[in-house]
Amino acid sequence: MGKWFPIAYDFFMKPLEKHRFKDIRSNLLAKAKGRVLEIGSGSGINLPHYQHSVEHVVAIDPNEQMLQRSVEAVRQGKVKIQLLNAEAEKLPFADNTFDTVVATLVFCTVADPEKVILEIKRVSKPGARILLFEHVKVSNPFWAKVQDRLTPIWKRVCDGCHLNRNTLGYFKQAGLSMQEVKKYYKGTFITVDCLYQPERKGQT
Repeated sequence: MGKWFPIAYDFFMKPLEKHRFKDIRSNLLAKAKGRVLEIGSGSGINLPHYQHSVEHVVAIDPNEQMLQRSVEAVRQGKVKIQLLNAEAEKLPFADNTFDTVVATLVFCTVADPEKVILEIKRVSKPGARILLFEHVKVSNPFWAKVQDRLTPIWKRVCDGCHLNRNTLGYFKQAGLSMQEVKKYYKGTFITVDCLYQPERKGQT
């Protein structure tokens, strides 16, 4: 990730964050509880939204500059927040650690989404809530093709971001229980509320 990207990201996202995104994040994160893992916490935009149903947030990001930019957001938070430099593909936590896992605008950039989901499942307690806010490939065939064509250039300009990633499909394939899926901006953005319910030994 280039040194310019954290600054540019905040600058270009600010208009969206001040309006619709702020409400989307607040409504989604109101569902978080207990011990929370936030993956790809970036500049800390989510951190002030966690409510007192949350005991502790561990916010990880692979970019040290992003974490430095989130220090002020930690001060504004209502709950205990720990920042940690770590990668989603190799989470430094024991199995069955978290009650809630949060990822917002993260799965478009991770190198291996399936591996990240496996790691999320590993560190989640049975019955843990997984909360997502992502931009995804749209269902409209014309605009989906536009996303496909733009993605190679977009990835180079926006630090690996995939416009056309089918994030919801990855989570469904992983066997997670979809509780609620909401679409915004004609399906360009979605929120997902799902549960981790591991199969019992011997269950088919």
